[in-house]
Amino acid sequence: MSNPDLRRWLDSAQGRYVLDWEQARFDAAVADVFGFNALQIGLPQFDFLRSNRIALRQTAGPCAGVDVVCDHTALPFAAQSLDLVLLPHVLEFSEDPHQILREIERVLIPEGQVIITGFNPLSLWGVKRYLKRHGDFPWNGSYLAAARLKDWLKLLGFEVDRGSFGCYVPPLEQQQWLRRLDFMEKAGQRWWNFSGGVYMLRAIKRVHGMRLITPNWRKKMVRAKALRPIAQKGCNKERQ
Repeated sequence: MSNPDLRRWLDSAQGRYVLDWEQARFDAAVADVFGFNALQIGLPQFDFLRSNRIALRQTAGPCAGVDVVCDHTALPFAAQSLDLVLLPHVLEFSEDPHQILREIERVLIPEGQVIITGFNPLSLWGVKRYLKRHGDFPWNGSYLAAARLKDWLKLLGFEVDRGSFGCYVPPLEQQQWLRRLDFMEKAGQRWWNFSGGVYMLRAIKRVHGMRLITPNWRKKMVRAKALRPIAQKGCNKERQ
């Protein structure tokens, strides 16, 4: 994504509408996550970790204004070193979202959490993106369905803990119309929950315990019983 397009959209009524919803959801989601290291990748203009109480909270990305400048697909963090990672609208604007998720799995500790937000292709926002796929941000991304993203996370050993949809109002450009159609938020959550313009997924990295392979005591007992008559026969010969 180009910075001019991103800045222009963040200053628009659409951008404020989406980011206000996401800020509230991030605040609620990160408040109960504890640990030592938290990382936000993407959209450093917004502090989505502000409600979290982890001591070391950093931002990372390829652009200026972050704590750690890096490529999303090659994070400069040790394996199993982070407790929490946020991915606000990173995957749908990346050329290799699979690699980003693999990197997240690598740097998270066991039971670490990743929280992802993305645009929903199965929504009015997705329809507009289809019609303006060569337009400016955010219509130039490759939107990922929540169900598809859940499958990717499960393949990497994550367990999707919770998810939510929001921004049911059509992607209008005028603030007054976004306010007038605000009633669609409650209606959408009640009647067509899956069709929100954006979604949030929260997943936990699960590490299954190793299977302990014990000796086959039954075979050893069988061998011992088979050798016992031979040993007894040898002892009887010595006595004679």
